Amino acid sequence: MAPVRSCGAFYLYSFFLLLVSSESQSVFRGESFRRKLSVELNPGRPAPPPPGGDLLHVRAVGLNDTLHFLFCSQGAPTLLLVHTNSSSSTVEVDWPQFLMRNVSGSLRVEPESSILQSNAIVFSRLLEYDDVNDTANATSDLFPPYDLQDFTWAPLNLSGASALLCGAAATFANGSLCLKLTVFDSEGRDQMLPRLLHSANSSQLEVWLDGLLPRASRSRFLLELQAVGGAYPLSRVEVRRSIDDEFTPTIFKVLQWLPPLNRTSHGSGFLQWKPVSYRRSSPSVEEGSPTRSSLPRPQRGEEAFSALITAFYAEPETFGMNVSFGISGEPFYDRSRFLSWTVLLGVGTPPMDSFSSLLHVSPHSLTCFLSP
Repeated sequence: MAPVRSCGAFYLYSFFLLLVSSESQSVFRGESFRRKLSVELNPGRPAPPPPGGDLLHVRAVGLNDTLHFLFCSQGAPTLLLVHTNSSSSTVEVDWPQFLMRNVSGSLRVEPESSILQSNAIVFSRLLEYDDVNDTANATSDLFPPYDLQDFTWAPLNLSGASALLCGAAATFANGSLCLKLTVFDSEGRDQMLPRLLHSANSSQLEVWLDGLLPRASRSRFLLELQAVGGAYPLSRVEVRRSIDDEFTPTIFKVLQWLPPLNRTSHGSGFLQWKPVSYRRSSPSVEEGSPTRSSLPRPQRGEEAFSALITAFYAEPETFGMNVSFGISGEPFYDRSRFLSWTVLLGVGTPPMDSFSSLLHVSPHSLTCFLSP
């Protein structure tokens, strides 16, 4: 009986260690860390709202730093994240110059010396192609692109630290393109697929195309993104693999758009997503569809117009990438006329799922060595 008691004690001790390890990882990842959020629409501008689109500022204050999230619909929709080493840094907007859309420095984060890093993501174009042979290869049969800088955008619809932006092109026969921004004060997970893990150092953007009349019965779509930064912009994509699909069934990869390898640090910016989109507004595993991403490439001379980028950066560096929705054999957009995709923008170490101890620990997963 002694060996049995020893083995049982070993299982119990191993289970305890895994629980302690899981809890330690949770604390290290910052689950107990919370930021104080404040939201201001069109900061410093008296009524009426500015012509041409809104500017949202979400201020996320930590113990000795601040994250400034700026979301703007003047030109192509843009999310700018500025990280400072001060809990009292502020955003200053020179509205007359900002609305001219061609004056660098018309939006500033003060004191400028407190800025640690900044990155922005610009949603530049929506591309549509006729996949006649069901190859999901967008190299040919492309229709004229939809430039998001030319869309008509509705006023931002605010709800707490979330903002919904919807718009349409003049050439849209129907439908709309929407972006929903959510800024977080602590670690957590969205309840809807793909259930991305977020931290207090990240924000989430959900993008969806709803009700658009496609220009062909076999149309598929791509979304062009541009990452903008100062000296070290996001310029490479890293693929992380996992054997755990607990939170996003059938998806075993996470993609991360990061700065150059020799410039990546715990304070760097990142974009993170899972390679899956959904064909219904209530996402399910059955309605999931794979996405593919092109390699980032410099966009010198091909930058989309963004009033926010022009106002903040003097000499921005820009890299572009396409995210394509659907693969060969998947239903075409016309079947549901809905498409959604979710991405995180943040600073620091990108959130990563760890194994759930309760789900993955069992006697069969442990080896018990018995002494004679």
